[in-house]
Amino acid sequence: MVQGVGFRYSTQGLARRLGIKGYVRNMSDGCVEVYAEGDQESIENFSAWLKKGPPGALVRKVDFHPVAYRGLYNRFTIEF
Repeated sequence: MVQGVGFRYSTQGLARRLGIKGYVRNMSDGCVEVYAEGDQESIENFSAWLKKGPPGALVRKVDFHPVAYRGLYNRFTIEF
């Protein structure tokens, strides 16, 4: 759950710098969902960052559900 720290925008910026494709979006329960596709090293760096978030964020829990690469996205977006 994140509020007022620019989590989605920071997530998008990092994903794009790492060459990760996918999306980030707020869920109705206040949580944030991230779908990310990329090379293993980039995903590992991205995952480590998600556990901390941007300055001012308090990340209490992150659930990861690895899936096989599907090539569904051509960029990383913020979905609403």
